[in-house]
Amino acid sequence: MTLTSKMSSIEFELEKSYGSKDVNNPKRIFSTAGKILIGLTGCSAIGLSVICLPFVAPAFRKYCLPFVPATNNQIDNIFKLLKRNTNERLLDIGSGDGRIVIAAAKNGLTADGVELNTWLVQYSRLSALYNGVFKQTSFYQKDLWKFDVSPYKYIVIFGVEQMMTDLEKKLLNEANKESQVIACRFPLPNIKPCRIVGEGIDTVWLYDFKKQQSQN
Repeated sequence: MTLTSKMSSIEFELEKSYGSKDVNNPKRIFSTAGKILIGLTGCSAIGLSVICLPFVAPAFRKYCLPFVPATNNQIDNIFKLLKRNTNERLLDIGSGDGRIVIAAAKNGLTADGVELNTWLVQYSRLSALYNGVFKQTSFYQKDLWKFDVSPYKYIVIFGVEQMMTDLEKKLLNEANKESQVIACRFPLPNIKPCRIVGEGIDTVWLYDFKKQQSQN
């Protein structure tokens, strides 16, 4: 086959593929490829937005509560302040990956977590199942400011400094008189703790609300 015949054959195949006799014009070919690339890019962007939205959305709220996993020292310090193997209920505000709730359940408490991020809530439930404490734990995907804290004996807080004043007001208004609050990383600003354990980022503060209300 001559070179001319080969070129004619190629042009014929391109004409069948693209439905155009103008096979020597690359603009049409690149136009089709460009549309495909734009479509794929758009689908990828939508997919990433769906995945990232639960992580990004909290940043648009009044207080951004980032997910920072508790250290082993922080968890140990928390349980230095708690009575173990009791029928009391514990709530972890901003429960993240659920490790404090799971640790509490392993120590005999009924433990709940409230967390806004849906992926972290699902991860926590799977982790509780894996650790054999699924029945002793519950994880709620809710706004912590709208969550009722009154049923809980122990309330654990991993907050940011900017939100502690408002969180203190919520606890004073809603927590029952038997509640004990454990603040991690940042203390409540206007209440004197009855015990402090640890140092640096691993410091935890214990507040006895029964003593607080009797003082008021």
